Amino acid sequence: MKILERTGGATLGFLEYTGGLFSLAGESAGFIFRFRIRFGETISQCYLLGVQSLSIVLLTSLFTGMVISLESAMQAVQFGVGNLVGGAVAYASVRELGPMLTAVVVAGRVGAAIAAELGSMVVTEQIEALRSMGLEPARFLVVPRLLAVVVMLPLLTIFADVVSIMGGAWIAQSYAHIAFDSFISSARQQIGVDDVMKGLVKAVVFGMIVALVGAYQGLSTRGGAAGVGKSTTGAVVNSIILIFIANFILSLVLFGGS
Repeated sequence: MKILERTGGATLGFLEYTGGLFSLAGESAGFIFRFRIRFGETISQCYLLGVQSLSIVLLTSLFTGMVISLESAMQAVQFGVGNLVGGAVAYASVRELGPMLTAVVVAGRVGAAIAAELGSMVVTEQIEALRSMGLEPARFLVVPRLLAVVVMLPLLTIFADVVSIMGGAWIAQSYAHIAFDSFISSARQQIGVDDVMKGLVKAVVFGMIVALVGAYQGLSTRGGAAGVGKSTTGAVVNSIILIFIANFILSLVLFGGS
């Protein structure tokens, strides 16, 4: 019986969480489609959540591209296919690792920040104060952060892709003596504009996940300072799990036939 109770409780909790997340997404989308947007706050959040995440995204992408190139370049040269290394690095970066790793890094920084900020506002009853004045928390707090992450994450992904490929080219040239021109030519042959655009579609979806999960966790905070900590941890963990699930589904839909 205890197993059934736990299973039922977990199922109800999952459905409640999913329903609350979709409800928040629908409410936020309603404000966006009606252009009830605080543009000044949105631009401010673009800087806070996007621009300030650039350095850690570039650092992560640089070393990721270097590792991929380091692992593949030496073996490729030994088998006489060194001219394919650039395409392999670009393929992995643009299609998968660029958008996904960028989203994971942003989830760790931005998702946690959104959950902590909104959770603190819940604990200090600022959310209730907004509602008592007839103001919608979703419009004033969620929509600017949602738009900021959705806009900035694809831009961060572009930077991540470029830095990853450049880092891979440097390692390939330094350790496997693969010419830079050969590396870039291989990358151009392997990927196209459609690959880049599909990677950016992934980034948009990942941005929605990070912002909505962080906001929902923050607005659902209960239990004072300890609750804020739990909400922050839950935002990061749940965002990363959903990013990996969404990445598989999107890869199947976007690249399954290619």
